Amino acid sequence: MWRAAGKARPGTAGRDKAAKQEKNIMNGTTAIVAVIPAAGALQGCATITRGSTQEIAVDSTPQGAQVQTTGGASYTTPAAVKLKRNISHKLDFTAPGYKPASAVVTPSISGGGAAGMAGNILLGGIIGGAIDAGSGAMYDLAPTRVHVVMTKMEE
Repeated sequence: MWRAAGKARPGTAGRDKAAKQEKNIMNGTTAIVAVIPAAGALQGCATITRGSTQEIAVDSTPQGAQVQTTGGASYTTPAAVKLKRNISHKLDFTAPGYKPASAVVTPSISGGGAAGMAGNILLGGIIGGAIDAGSGAMYDLAPTRVHVVMTKMEE
């Protein structure tokens, strides 16, 4: 009867108002909870867009040489080698009947990495900048293609 007349039941107006306020607070909390992960996703822009590793094309003359990276991974040429962007890498080449050879791949701050760092600074992402610097995402390795000509051993 009270509802049909459009009136609140006596003594329930306070409860209805409290329920409405609680609902509004929950909606605001939901919005804040949704914004926090989105802000976290902006941290480390270059790490997200570029990654902390880079693929380097490695080849040798003769082909079929074994290549060992600084990290201990082993490949047979020709190969696409994934290397961490933030450190220098020595690539050691060996092949039967040939003298061992090596090449060095080094990191330097890249245009894309610098842009990612600028984005972090503009968006107030000091943490993102630290993440990008630590992960190596702000660097590019050079050279991006390594070709080693191995010398035959004298018999």
